[in-house]
Amino acid sequence: MQFDVKNNVALQNVLAAMEVERKKISAAQTKGYLGIGLGVLLLILGFVLGFPAAGVVALIALGLVGGIILYRIGDELHAYKDAYKQNVIGAALKFLDPSLTLKPYEGILAQEFVYSQLFTKNPDRYKTEDLVSGIAGKTGFYFAEVHAEYKTVHQTKNGTRTEWHDIFKGMIFVADFNKNFKGVTVIRPKDFGAALGAWFSSNLFSFGNKDLVKLENTDFDKAFVTYATDQVEARYILTPAMMERILNLHNSAKYAISLSFIESRMYIGFPLDRNYFEAPIFKTLLNPQLLDDDIAAIKFMYDIVQELDLNTRIWGEN
Repeated sequence: MQFDVKNNVALQNVLAAMEVERKKISAAQTKGYLGIGLGVLLLILGFVLGFPAAGVVALIALGLVGGIILYRIGDELHAYKDAYKQNVIGAALKFLDPSLTLKPYEGILAQEFVYSQLFTKNPDRYKTEDLVSGIAGKTGFYFAEVHAEYKTVHQTKNGTRTEWHDIFKGMIFVADFNKNFKGVTVIRPKDFGAALGAWFSSNLFSFGNKDLVKLENTDFDKAFVTYATDQVEARYILTPAMMERILNLHNSAKYAISLSFIESRMYIGFPLDRNYFEAPIFKTLLNPQLLDDDIAAIKFMYDIVQELDLNTRIWGEN
């Protein structure tokens, strides 16, 4: 089903009203940033031409004016962004499935991110937003944007330097798998680090309390490294049909995915290179292609239930 922005009269009325506000915010931000930028330029010119004091005064004066403009527009900017998520993205969600809801200021808790065991590092800095939840057939699911980072601290001649590194930036998808697993099964993409870990698991020791699982699907084993605390249960989960479906999902995603099966839930991590569901400031809201990427992301997540056939109760539950 295609969400037609152009021919949705109610949504077009919402976008037209919001476009007026967007232009106001865009103009104010342009003035604010230009003021600060001009102040920096005059500071540099002041030092180059031998008038550093004048440059500093110009920076303070113009920077203050620019900062005030940006501060005054702050509340309107926040309201505009919130309205876009609730009234525009929300409309797209309801069109796709009335059960879908968006909570912009909620997400996947850091504890659940760690609990998923999708990644080997725990975050030192964590941000999550835009929690979408719903029911597809018999299967409940939710997903949200997550940015998790860890830090490294280095000693330098001037003291210490802290650097931040991404653990994950993208969507975490969680679905009810309708079975309370006894063990834990984790599937990670086979990059160099995972391949090296698999070699050690196979030849020297297990990965934590999980052992390497060798599967019959050679394409699956080429793409992923699979670890499990219960080899029998892992093979019961990863049927030939399920491995093919995961491969299809992996191939249709932009970047390599990770999965885990813990208790009654399936977790999937989808790395992304942009922040979704955000209102444009310097681009018009009246462009018919405005929502294409956001709707595609929503539909991709929603279709996972069908793609992995999660409504089929392979465990014998109704």
